[in-house]
Amino acid sequence: MSSLKFSRSLPDGFFRTLNSRVNAYFKTNDIQRTGDYRMYLKTTVMLALYFVPLILMLAGVITGWWAVLAYLLMGFGMSGIGLCIMHDANHGSYSKTKWVNKLMSYTINAVGGSSFTWRIQHNVLHHTYTNMYELDEDIDDKPFLRLSPHGKIKSYHKFQHLYALLIYSLATVSWIVYKDFKQLVNYNKEGLTQKNGFNPTVETIAMIAYKSLYVLSVVILPLLVGIPWYSVVIGFVLMHLFSGLYITTIFQLAHVVEGPEHSAVSVYDQGSVENTWAIHQLLTTANFSTQSKWVTWISGGLNHQIEHHLFPNICHVHYPQIAKIVRQTVADFNLPYYEHEKFMIALRSHLLTLKQFGNAPVALA
Repeated sequence: MSSLKFSRSLPDGFFRTLNSRVNAYFKTNDIQRTGDYRMYLKTTVMLALYFVPLILMLAGVITGWWAVLAYLLMGFGMSGIGLCIMHDANHGSYSKTKWVNKLMSYTINAVGGSSFTWRIQHNVLHHTYTNMYELDEDIDDKPFLRLSPHGKIKSYHKFQHLYALLIYSLATVSWIVYKDFKQLVNYNKEGLTQKNGFNPTVETIAMIAYKSLYVLSVVILPLLVGIPWYSVVIGFVLMHLFSGLYITTIFQLAHVVEGPEHSAVSVYDQGSVENTWAIHQLLTTANFSTQSKWVTWISGGLNHQIEHHLFPNICHVHYPQIAKIVRQTVADFNLPYYEHEKFMIALRSHLLTLKQFGNAPVALA
């Protein structure tokens, strides 16, 4: 992995110019690159959507079938925590204070995930090697899904555009019971855990502890205070089906759609990428529904995925303004800027891309 390098021989005038313009924007307006009152308000809303229904169930205020509705609200809050809070915090863009970022990054642990595996899988691998099969785990071969034209193809992939959304709805359950543990084992084995400054034993114990506390809080305690088992089971399942579909779809619409390029490590001669890192991000990323304030709010600004990939250390509340600068600079340098105007257009493009990947032979280059 470390042997694969992006080009430095091409003058990256684009990113130097873009970075200078973005820095000037923050300096001229005398604002921080991190979160502000909008971020703190959103944090309050999303944490309340998750924890208030849970507290009301444990306090006996919500009982019976009403608990199912409570779990559904928690599903929305869980999604908001993942997309709008922990995501920025793990990038260090939530706050200019390190301990606040660290604290907010652990909100993913509170909803059953792992801040540790997320930072390596997302920050290190996905943001560096975007849409590179064999390195970007987001497009690895998944059970029943082929998300890259370089992936292994099975006969049932020809139907993946029909059942993909159902698979997405299972994503957060998979993270809790399987994916995080699998990634932790792999990262420990590959030396990524220690390379990124973490102790494999400590992280293993911490993961088991956090996930145990999660199951205790959202399943066992509700049962112990008298919530009917069927309400807990149905509510828990619906919470994760909703959150899995919500979160996974948002991420898929940014990279597995018409426009963005895909590649594989094996096609690069002598371990070098012909493009600079910034150009690579433009070629492999797409925005969607950026004119919708609602979509921007509920997606944590990840509909502005191009801006996020170019500036992951800038809080998402600033992306609508940053996007204007990025679009202008991209136009000045005659570079591509992939974008779908509406959410449904992006979703259709994603499903068409899945259909294409499900029927195409393995790409050789």
